[in-house]
Amino acid sequence: MKITITLLLVFTNLLSAQIKGVVVDENNKPIPYVNIWIENENIGTTSEEDGSFKIDLKDENKNLVFSAIGYKKEVSKFKEKIVLEKQVYKLEDVVIQTPKQTKEIEIGDSKKIHHSHLSGSLPWIYAKFFAYKEEYKETPFLKTIIVFTKSAINKATFKIHLYTIGEDGKPASDILDEDIIVTVKSGLKENRIDISKYKVKIPKEGICIGYEWMIIENNKYEFEYKDLENRKNTYITYAPNVICNDVEVDNTFHFSGGKWFKRAFDPNKKINEPAINLVLTN
Repeated sequence: MKITITLLLVFTNLLSAQIKGVVVDENNKPIPYVNIWIENENIGTTSEEDGSFKIDLKDENKNLVFSAIGYKKEVSKFKEKIVLEKQVYKLEDVVIQTPKQTKEIEIGDSKKIHHSHLSGSLPWIYAKFFAYKEEYKETPFLKTIIVFTKSAINKATFKIHLYTIGEDGKPASDILDEDIIVTVKSGLKENRIDISKYKVKIPKEGICIGYEWMIIENNKYEFEYKDLENRKNTYITYAPNVICNDVEVDNTFHFSGGKWFKRAFDPNKKINEPAINLVLTN
């Protein structure tokens, strides 16, 4: 099977200074896998399991943005210790229903083919939109998220997000108040993530499923490629790669530098869509 690699080559200014810090909660406990970026710039990283992080920052007057599920977003100048406050979720008129799981359907039409998308060195989030359809009335609960990956290393990890849809049609807020961390084996894999315990129904506005690369040491590896002059080069990137399919309908968003983007639709070109499917149940 032939897999095409799409490179997100982002080269850091050699004059940048690498700074180190740690992210903790109000009880001084480390917070792992925090999404960190320089405000209004396309430079970022992810905190390690012990809360530590390193980032290239050439201008210490720039703000850093720290974002993690379950915590308030923090925007501040660099400090060696960043403290995040817990986010309080107010739930009103919530009706708890238990899925029967006697019937299910799979939606999304993704397959293990086409392109493999690298992260480069940025904590990108790729998201795929699933529109609500009346036919989902009989199977409204999300049971399984299926993500196709290709990894050069074993036990690479990534995050899965479930997003509501904002008034602008882009991903808005996280539906869950906890991280879903997925560990994958090396090679080309179909990963099935059971989320039935959350009892999430697909909203009438639709839902976005996000795939977040984590810029941590455990995921780091060297990718070899040849340039236009057939010279061999190495490039530092982070596993796993997400498989993308060529489609004609644009349901894809990406989050970078603190903002969500949707590419301008070109009817003459196909679109690289992250290979994500959903299994719905009753």
